[in-house]
Amino acid sequence: MTRKQVTDWFLITLREAAWAPLGVIGLYLLGLVFGVYDRYPPLDIPTHFLGGVAITYFYRAAIRNSQVLFGEIPFPIQVMFAFTATGTTIILWEFYEVILDFLFQAHNVLGLADTIKDMFVGLMGALVLTVFYRRR
Repeated sequence: MTRKQVTDWFLITLREAAWAPLGVIGLYLLGLVFGVYDRYPPLDIPTHFLGGVAITYFYRAAIRNSQVLFGEIPFPIQVMFAFTATGTTIILWEFYEVILDFLFQAHNVLGLADTIKDMFVGLMGALVLTVFYRRR
């Protein structure tokens, strides 16, 4: 595997799929800036759901495109890897929220039940995309 192959894989994946997680992050940041989540706390739920969908979409594209580097990856392995990578990302996002609260008193985390709900909803988004995503 050459540096050019890795760079091509990275750029192709970004062009194809980065819009999804960047779009959700953009909506999330807009919601924070304009205080939408403070005024309408239930909007947190669709944000986490869409985050699960978007990051799974990104991972599915990255894994599919990585076959140029690593050879054929069986479809069930691609699906499972994308889902578990999304689960890891969801956990890291919740860590981010806790760290933001700790450092800046942001009040993103409303307790353990809120964190578990956020993770569950994100995984449901990942599951929905996993079930309905078509193989090319």
